[in-house]
Amino acid sequence: SLLQEKMPFMKGIAPIRRTYAYLDNCGLVFKDRVKVMTVNFNEGESQTHHTGARDFVFWNLPQVQYKNPDIQMVTLKNITPSPFITCFLEDNTKVYFDVDSQSNKEILDRLTRTLGKTKETLAEEALALAEKNNPANFGSKLGYARHCICSEPGQLPCPSIVPLPRHWRGKWYNQGHRWEEQD
Repeated sequence: SLLQEKMPFMKGIAPIRRTYAYLDNCGLVFKDRVKVMTVNFNEGESQTHHTGARDFVFWNLPQVQYKNPDIQMVTLKNITPSPFITCFLEDNTKVYFDVDSQSNKEILDRLTRTLGKTKETLAEEALALAEKNNPANFGSKLGYARHCICSEPGQLPCPSIVPLPRHWRGKWYNQGHRWEEQD
């Protein structure tokens, strides 16, 4: 079909999980000290207390992986009688989460509250990243390194140092002059 030709990634079970909007819509960004996360659960449908962990892996783990690309995430299936999550920190400590009979939303909220960055921290980091290396930011009065856009390679020199050609000036053009030779 035409839809499959335009969006070949929209195949399989719940293809919404592979869209940018879905992956970006996750509130869990781990703190810098988290290095590895493991999720232990069983796949059997008869074990209803594992349903939340299964749903977390199916629906939320792709989002968490997208938001935390530097963290290793491992799923261990069918080796435990009760579901749990283990987070390994950089100082070789472990944080265990018992997720028995919890929904995937409860699991995500608990991980966010315990090991996730706060919204204020995320906002500060986003602001610092946006201001960091943007060549559009200039002005010594505003605290940026470049005093004028003319200091960027490929830009015109400052009009205060090298005057602009007259036909580039709006005043000259609006006075009725057109493409004449300069004096």
